[in-house]
Amino acid sequence: MTLNWKIGGLLLGLVFFMAVVLVKPIGVSTQFVILDGIVADIANPELVTQTEDGYTSTNAYLAKSNGKYAKSIANPLNYSFVFVLAMIAGAFLSTLARGGISKDEKRLPEIWYANYGDTPMKRYAVAFLGGFIVLYGARLAGGCTSGHMMSGMMQTSISGYIFAAGAFAAAIPVAMFMYKEEA
Repeated sequence: MTLNWKIGGLLLGLVFFMAVVLVKPIGVSTQFVILDGIVADIANPELVTQTEDGYTSTNAYLAKSNGKYAKSIANPLNYSFVFVLAMIAGAFLSTLARGGISKDEKRLPEIWYANYGDTPMKRYAVAFLGGFIVLYGARLAGGCTSGHMMSGMMQTSISGYIFAAGAFAAAIPVAMFMYKEEA
């Protein structure tokens, strides 16, 4: 069972709209920094400390914005972190709802198999590398596609439109390079 892309797009737009109206714009890349900080704080309990004025960190990046990141590390059950966990849980539940993944089922588009075959290690390596590059770029830009492009464009932010143009200007040539053979 698949969801029609038009209905999916409308549902996604509704979720983004409701998030902005009820809580705040959606963005998730910062939560990877928060997760790293939670792990680092377990290894080094002196990484994040509470002061009279709030929270701070021995790490300059985590201490910036008046300790906003340090506070999120000390109290991770906030809207943004729970939202990321809910995305993971939602993907898992969606997979279960459509019957799970069978060994015989093709999990990727045919164009992937035409270009790269069915080698799991190659698939994992490309997914990891792609994810690393996107996350690195998101942190370099100060936000991810969810925050800059999706939420930003929905709020008619000029930077959102510029980010979207840059994302597509990079994604189209990369896709053309990666998928030379047609399915």
